[in-house]
Amino acid sequence: MMLSEKTEPFVPEAEPNRGVKTGSRRKKRHAGVPAVYLYLLLYTAAVSYPLLWMVMSSLKSSDDIFEHSWSLPKEWHFENYAAAWNQGISAYFMNSVIVTFLTCVITVFVSAWAAYGLAWFEFKGKTAVFILCLGGLMLTPQISIVPLYSIIQSLGLYNTYWALILPYAAYRIPFTVILIRSYFLSIPKELEEAAYIDGCTSFGVFFKIFLPMGLPIMLTSGILTAYHTWNEFMFAIIFIDDENFKTIPAGLMQFRDALSTDWGVLLAGLTISAAPIVILFLFMQKYFVRGIAGGSIKG
Repeated sequence: MMLSEKTEPFVPEAEPNRGVKTGSRRKKRHAGVPAVYLYLLLYTAAVSYPLLWMVMSSLKSSDDIFEHSWSLPKEWHFENYAAAWNQGISAYFMNSVIVTFLTCVITVFVSAWAAYGLAWFEFKGKTAVFILCLGGLMLTPQISIVPLYSIIQSLGLYNTYWALILPYAAYRIPFTVILIRSYFLSIPKELEEAAYIDGCTSFGVFFKIFLPMGLPIMLTSGILTAYHTWNEFMFAIIFIDDENFKTIPAGLMQFRDALSTDWGVLLAGLTISAAPIVILFLFMQKYFVRGIAGGSIKG
């Protein structure tokens, strides 16, 4: 009786260089992380330092600003903020709030309607409408000052809030339409079909599905529109001449005098004007990132 030879299981040989390659890749990947953090740290310092300097200087006197520009205030002049508020910033601030709020509402709502139609409906001239929106991105406000001024004068809108709201919304709608349309294209088609089966109309689909699911991109569009509207200067000084309707960018010009300027009060006014947008972005940062990321999925 012959004994059968014992066969050992086959064990594949490990590639000798595979572990080395993986380790080297990990080392390269980890080596790049400190460089990225260093770049982000330097970028944060470059962006935040001017804001910090403005806040610190707003608590100084004019002489202290020029004599000790880079140091902390020797005497903290918190009264600069009260002086700036009482000298007209309060009225300019409320005008900016009204103009910015109405511009954001009109821009986002009209853009959402247009984006919904361009994303989910087929109609004649759809491509032409989309190209028209793209063409609107190439128009700059500077080239339309003269015709816009004539139109606003003929419509009787000069020295009113609408002299700013309508041009602001008109120039922001093309970009906002494209941004919201890209986000709407990422919403599953099955949701719309299920809503139609349940008896929902197109208006119901828009208000019950697209608006709730598109909340991040709506808030993102609102933040971008608010940032542009709040800081806009050219239209604010051309279309508004009445002190009762001036916004903060145009109103701050009144703080400068030909002979003497209280720079502490002026910088306090600048800090007050910058604070709402900074606070808005900090609170809405999560939705802003989600909206930008979602809007870049499809085009």
